[in-house]
Formats: sequence, C-alpha cells, structure tokens
Amino acid sequence: MNPRLFKPPAWLVAFANRHLPFADAASHELPLARLLRLSLFQVAIGMATALLVGTLNRVMIVELGVPAWWVALSVGLPLLFAPARALIGYRSDTHPSPLGLRRLPYLWMGSLLMFAGLAMMPFALLLLSDAPDGTLWFGRLGAALSFLLVGAGMQIAQTAGLALASDVSPIDKRPRVVALLYAMLLVGLMVGSALLAWLLQDFSPKRLIQVVQGSAVVVIVLNLVSLWKQEARGQRRGAREAGGFSRNWARLMAVPRMRRFLWTVGLGTAAFSMQDIILEPYGGQVLGLDVSWTSSLTALTAGGCLLAFLISARLSARGLDTGRLAGLGALLGLPAFACVIFSAPLESAWMFRFGAALIGFAGGLFSVGMLLNAMEMPEGELTGLVLGAWGAVQATAAGLAMVAGGVLRDLVGALAETGWLGQALASPVTGYSFVFHLEMYLLFVVLIALGPLVKRHQDLPRSPRRIGLAEMPG
Repeated sequence: MNPRLFKPPAWLVAFANRHLPFADAASHELPLARLLRLSLFQVAIGMATALLVGTLNRVMIVELGVPAWWVALSVGLPLLFAPARALIGYRSDTHPSPLGLRRLPYLWMGSLLMFAGLAMMPFALLLLSDAPDGTLWFGRLGAALSFLLVGAGMQIAQTAGLALASDVSPIDKRPRVVALLYAMLLVGLMVGSALLAWLLQDFSPKRLIQVVQGSAVVVIVLNLVSLWKQEARGQRRGAREAGGFSRNWARLMAVPRMRRFLWTVGLGTAAFSMQDIILEPYGGQVLGLDVSWTSSLTALTAGGCLLAFLISARLSARGLDTGRLAGLGALLGLPAFACVIFSAPLESAWMFRFGAALIGFAGGLFSVGMLLNAMEMPEGELTGLVLGAWGAVQATAAGLAMVAGGVLRDLVGALAETGWLGQALASPVTGYSFVFHLEMYLLFVVLIALGPLVKRHQDLPRSPRRIGLAEMPG
C-alpha cells in the first residue's frame, strides 16, 4: 500500500492552509496531508459512536422491543472502563514490541475490536428480530457483547491514536494537533449521523444489517489508512516506574478545589448524558418519528457542540471566566430540556429537534468551560494528569448516567402504565419526562457547585488569553 495514494489534491491543501482554523497544526515533521490522514481514526470512532448511540439504541428499544435498561447498560458498560485509558497510555509508553513499535500495536488492537463488535452485531440483531422460544436472551447477550467490543476498541484506539499524534508532532504544535483530532471526532459524528439518516430512509431489518456490516468495513479501512506508516521503529523500552502514578495522583488531590472541580465535571456530564440513550426512542415512540428522522439527531447535537466550541473561543478571547462559561452552558440546558419535554404535549417535531440541538450546544459550552478550567489549574507539571482525570471522570459519569437514564425510564414508565402513579400519568411519556426533569434538577445542582470555581472580577487576568480551536486539547 502506497501512502501517496492518500495524498489530497494540491488545491485542497492550499485551501486548508489558508482558511481552516487548524491549518497551523501542520509542520515540516508532520505535513497537513499526513496529519489529516492520521485524524481518520477519530472520524471512524465518531461514525461508530453515531451508529451505536444514535441509531441502534432507538431500533433495539422501539422496533425490536429490547428494554431500555438493557440497551443503556450495553452502551454504558464500555464507558465505565474509561479510567483504564490512563493505564493503556502508560502501557503504550513502555510497550516492549519486538518490532520497535509502541502505539501502533494498541491502535491496531482497538481497530480489530471495533471491527469484531460491528461484525457480530448483525447476528445479534437477527436473533432479536425473530427469536425462537428460549433464545431471546442469547440475542440480547450477543448485542451487549458487540457493544462492549466496539466500546473497548474505541477507548484503546483513541488513547493510542492521541498518544501517537503527540509523538509525531513537534512540542509547540501538539495542542493544535490534538485540537484537530477533537474537531475530526465531531465531524465523524455529524457525517456518520447524516449518512445513517440517508441510508435508513427506507428502513427494514435487512437494510439495517447491511448498514451495520458496511460500517464495520468502513471503520477498519479508515483505521488502516490512518495508521499506515505513521510510527517509526525505535528501541525496546525498559522497565516501568513503580509507584509513580500513585504519588502524582495524591499530589493532584491536594490541589485546592480539585475535588469540587471533579465532582462538578461528573455532575454536569451526568446531567447532559442521561438522555443519550432515550432521546431517539422518545422521538420514535412518543412523537412517531421514523428511524431516518431520529438518526439525524446525533448530527444536530454534535453540530451544536461544535458551534459551542467556536463561540467559546470568542467569549474566552474577550476575557469571560471559564467558570462562567460552564455556568452559561448549564443555564442554557434548562430551556433545552424544557423544549424536549413540551414537544410531546404540543406534538411538535421541530421543537423536539431544536431542543436536541440546544442540548448539544449547552453541553458543549459546559464541557469546554470545565476543560479550560482544568488547563488553568495550578501545578503546571500536572496538567496532563489533570486533563486525564477530567477525561476519566467525564467518560465514567457519562456511562453511569446513560445506564441510569435507561433504568429510570423503564422503571417509572412501568409504574405509570400500570396505574401506580395515577390515571393522569398513565402514558408512555411519563418515563421519558421523569428523566428529562431529573436532568434539569441536576443542572441546578451544577450551578450551585460551580459557584466557588468562578473567579472574582479582580482575580481575572488583565489581558485575556486568546484561545481557539488551535489551543484546545481533545
């Protein structure tokens, strides 16, 4: 395979160098063409996420009748292993490969797990759609295993891929390179969601299986193109340092307000993630929207998140405190969930769509604000550990919130439909509405927790530090 086959046209490179906000991420050691090719693993992860969280969960809950708690558990389980990303990164740092490679074996391992999970998924869907007596649980277990393999593969591939990008880029360009990878993840989410909405316009179980099988091929091809000849062979690594991680973690926890910061990140992430599994089933079961229509919701939320990032850059350049930026996101989340809730009695699909986009926008503001807050923490030599703790807490909270959202939807919905909550609440909407209201209450708690993290006016820097896409880590 010749890497020149993947070289983009000269006009495209010239346009990117002139107009794209991450063009300055390229360098002599890492040209833009090679950098864009490396970023394809993030596009693959974004597309796989759009399939799992955006389409399959709705199909399994609405069309195949799988309980929401089981789907939420299947999607959320891989995220609970997110804290292991620190260990994966450490292992890849010192991987004693006979070929002299550190990152590529882990990136390849993650790619194979993603492909295996997506390749197994059609068989589980076939069993779920028409299960003989006594075999239904085999289909559910197969689907859960497929989700677990894809999720674990994404965690491993993303950790190794980001570390590889850091290795091959110059020190002064690393923040810009990681920022590009973050943007490409959102691009993968939006492109994958749009493609799924287009491919599933004429929905049928056979069509869905074909789309899942095609996604497996696309994921492995993108990852192969991404990792091809990206890492130079080096010497074998020596022994790992004993106890280094524990000492640095204890030092990090001694930083003032660090525990409050991590708790706020976890609560805010949970508040914006609890509806991830049930948002599309809500559109299908309550509003009667088809699979193609609800599949576009992932593109809306990802687009809202990207828009929030661009606006955050302008607000931060004008000196807005990062705590206030996160608070603005939490505040905007309240009308976002209100739009989703009121779309059911008003039977307004467009209000539902607007609410979904606003949830992505508000969640993006909160996430960017808390990430910038992490970058401003003291103990500069611990910045990497702070960002790692931020990412681990965020991913773990998202996984727990998604599982809780599915369980609560099923539990409250069952109580409502059996009449335990009264005749007025005996409706399929009740279970969903309970989760959306709970997320709004969590946002009020987040606003309270953010108070001590907001800097006073006299503590703000006199000349605001400009940030943009190039300055944001992923």
